[in-house]
Amino acid sequence: MNIKDFMIQDVITATRSTSVKELLELLVNHKIGGVPVVDDENNLQGMISDGDVIRYLQPKGRTVYDMFALVLVSEKEDLMHKLDYAIDHKVENVMSGKDIFTVHPNDELEKALAIFAKHRFKKIPVVNQNYKVVGVVSRGDVIRYISTTLITKADEK
Repeated sequence: MNIKDFMIQDVITATRSTSVKELLELLVNHKIGGVPVVDDENNLQGMISDGDVIRYLQPKGRTVYDMFALVLVSEKEDLMHKLDYAIDHKVENVMSGKDIFTVHPNDELEKALAIFAKHRFKKIPVVNQNYKVVGVVSRGDVIRYISTTLITKADEK
């Protein structure tokens, strides 16, 4: 099984100059958790996820639970101030630009499985030999593909 057999080819992307507000609109409107960051030629520059945005907005030294608890009690203005401040920041300030793992369309499914298992990513960019984004594969895509394959094989018996 190759990555090209189940990757999403209609890729939604952001650029380094996309604002946090525009990114959030993309994520919400498309019901996705992250996107590749590309340049004008569609070369991979990094990845950005909903988790990156949450970590960017999170006050230092606090857990997400603490942040929400404090918001409910006394720091609502602080979070709103941080949101107002960050909403126009660019994706390049928030994205992960190093240690980006990629797969190629002809790679075996096992390569994606190994990356998902070891690094706990939710989405992996699929790039061609020129490092241009040609697709993405998510954990859900892999699970659906495996499940469909197993169900089909079970039905054939």
